[in-house]
Amino acid sequence: MKNVAVIGAGTMGNGIAHTFAQSGFKVALIDINEISLEKGMATIVKNLDRMVAKEKISEAEKSKTLSNIATYTSLADGVKAIDLVIEAATENVDLKLKIFKELDNTCPKETILATNTSSISITQIAAVTSRPDKVVGMHFMNPVPIMKLVEIIRGYSTSDEITNTIMELSKALGKVPVEVNDYPGFVANRILMPMLNESIETLYNGVAGVDEIDTVMKLGMAHPMGPLQLADFIGLDVCLSILNVMYDGFKNPKYAPCPLLVNMVRAGKLGIKSGEGFYDYSESRKAEKVSKQFSK
Repeated sequence: MKNVAVIGAGTMGNGIAHTFAQSGFKVALIDINEISLEKGMATIVKNLDRMVAKEKISEAEKSKTLSNIATYTSLADGVKAIDLVIEAATENVDLKLKIFKELDNTCPKETILATNTSSISITQIAAVTSRPDKVVGMHFMNPVPIMKLVEIIRGYSTSDEITNTIMELSKALGKVPVEVNDYPGFVANRILMPMLNESIETLYNGVAGVDEIDTVMKLGMAHPMGPLQLADFIGLDVCLSILNVMYDGFKNPKYAPCPLLVNMVRAGKLGIKSGEGFYDYSESRKAEKVSKQFSK
């Protein structure tokens, strides 16, 4: 297995493409938006430059990694001779089902179809294909080139052979794969999202402010990042989507998203991606911080 396609050039997609390319795989990075592809490649270059500066890789290794990536705006052109496809599009059920129907009709019959979904049923996705035994979840963590964990999710029909192949492939990438079964949120988000949601509830109920909640969790629970800041980095829209998937899947009120989270997403306050969430990431705020540093 040497030829891999990644669908989606966003944060997760370009990170997955980077990781495979650096490990010697030929990667087709596919996105219908040319600008998204340019941004994705620019991010890969920036991350590789950071690794060179830290002497983790050489300039030659950087060049080799970049030479392993080809970009496509046509899905059909990108998956012509591919062993594995990893879908990393927006966390939307209808979009993913549409993509997998197209992949099933376009990819060679032996191609393994994987999804980087963080919550959506692998079984549901596999059901729209003619190869449910070859559909599997590969849930990478962000930032992909750095984080070691990969959740390997077996759908109802995913074969032992495909599961074992993807487990070994993940190890070849230098990752630590963990096999889990196909239930809403899997393991990572089934535990993480209720904690983030409860943090938002704590703010919503006026128990404490944003800084206070995050400080308690960082200093008291040894978390590297506070839960509200983490929610901003994940994207509040993504958090809401995952909570909705779990709430729909389990029908348990403990997974119901906090009204504050719902309203913030409706208002376009999505976290770092929109410039504002629980924290302010706007350029004016950055300039203010720099000004304060120089005035000390």
